[in-house]
Amino acid sequence: MTRTGETAPPGGGAQGRGSSAHTALGRFGEDAAARWLTERGYVIAERNWRGGAGELDIVAHHAGWWVGVEVKTRSGLAFGDPLEAITRRKLLRLHRLMAEWVRTHSEGRHPAPWRVDAVAVLVPRTGGVRFDLVTDVRP
Repeated sequence: MTRTGETAPPGGGAQGRGSSAHTALGRFGEDAAARWLTERGYVIAERNWRGGAGELDIVAHHAGWWVGVEVKTRSGLAFGDPLEAITRRKLLRLHRLMAEWVRTHSEGRHPAPWRVDAVAVLVPRTGGVRFDLVTDVRP
């Protein structure tokens, strides 16, 4: 497992509170994470892929691996680091989903290697966006 972090310059973010603000913040985080990952060599194959056990935020190809990426976005640390929200139970589900995605997209070929990564997106009210990537997250 590898963890890297980086801060991007200010560029907007979701404001306000409530479920629609929460949804807007989550969408902003997923969009920002997809751009950030693309800049680091990830090739996005799908977004919000739904399988039998739930949804993969991002499916990408990176360095010979298929990667299911879980994105967690927060506007602050009052409820802890965004990555702390990824429980063992959630990781097990993400691994099942990624295995399902690989099976359904292998088309009879030998499945390519795959892993699960996680990206924390912190969007503080003061501006800027911080990204934290953990690769090959295992339950």
